[in-house]
Amino acid sequence: MEQPELFAAPEQPPLITAGVDEAGRGPLAGAVYAAAVILDPARPIGGLADSKVLKAATREALALEIQERALAWFIASASVAEIDSLNILRATMLAMRRAVQGLSVLPQLALVDGNQAPKLGCAVQTVIKGDALVPAISAASILAKTARDADLLRLHAVYPQYAFDQHKGYGTALHLQMLREHGPCVEHRRSFAPIKTLLP
Repeated sequence: MEQPELFAAPEQPPLITAGVDEAGRGPLAGAVYAAAVILDPARPIGGLADSKVLKAATREALALEIQERALAWFIASASVAEIDSLNILRATMLAMRRAVQGLSVLPQLALVDGNQAPKLGCAVQTVIKGDALVPAISAASILAKTARDADLLRLHAVYPQYAFDQHKGYGTALHLQMLREHGPCVEHRRSFAPIKTLLP
């Protein structure tokens, strides 16, 4: 009996996948940032890791390389006013949605760092510690953090009395001391407890 000819199933092309991450959920001042990145498999980038474990100079060099080599990338933010009106979680989801919507290539899948993700126009999967495990999320974390750090340096030039260049808006002892001395400015998140206590 003649054996039927066997055909290999055609390989499915890999999904166009975006990594998504945020920077700046915890600080007392400044916008919350998010980035989305679709890496190019033909142009790998060495050294991608969670932005929090990288030195600033390494992050900045990698950010330039990501922008040069990725298939698509976009950085977005949600303002202090949006944080205060929506709450920080919803504002973070808004920034992530803006980042994915801004991509020049439409992803089929978004891998989002953490355990919560916004609704997007593609499939979504959350990844705990994704910024350390998934290169595209690592790339997004690097872009989001470098953009946010640059924004805080801009704020420092406008409001030098708060030393934003040193603490990047986080609730350090120095920042809290400056808040007690000068009171909050328009870039402080009034919905955050440490700022609320200083409001008249």
